[in-house]
Amino acid sequence: MSESSSYYNRLIETVIELSVAKDWKSAVEEWSIHDFAEDDTLIESCICGKENLRYLFTIRNDLNGKTLFPIGSSCIKKFERNDLDEEVKIKEQLFKLLHAIENNQFLTLSAEFFSKKMLHYLFEEGAFKRNKYNNFNPELDYKFMLKMFNKKSELSSREEKKVAAIILGSIKPFLKKLLEDKRRRYE
Repeated sequence: MSESSSYYNRLIETVIELSVAKDWKSAVEEWSIHDFAEDDTLIESCICGKENLRYLFTIRNDLNGKTLFPIGSSCIKKFERNDLDEEVKIKEQLFKLLHAIENNQFLTLSAEFFSKKMLHYLFEEGAFKRNKYNNFNPELDYKFMLKMFNKKSELSSREEKKVAAIILGSIKPFLKKLLEDKRRRYE
């Protein structure tokens, strides 16, 4: 048995053991992502045994309340659920975006840092702030960012400045606040 299949078998055993259902296909439907964190030290190991996790997830069984922590994104992908895969992708993308901002990296509204789903997540979670520039309607900033993300041609200088202002004035502070305690545990 290869090392990767022993990890997979351990994952299956653990998930089924803590699930109401006693078969893998049904058991994976019971779980949702409850929390997430980043470990820069890479000292954590997944419930499957894989070491050196950077992104740590807590999943909770929606039927019995039991939790699994830490579980890595690779194991969550083995659940083969698009909703969980998308959520994992967004959570990891949040940290990558925050690191880019903290490193003063030049950010563009590109697929390297953003996606339509990421922008929607940011809007739903309140990242876009009410201010005089958006007539105290944060949805206007969200719609503007979405429009600029979807734009096929180059952004004008004015559009680039507005995108930068929204990233620095709304998204950056939101990410810092959201992710602050998600990193502190592991520093």
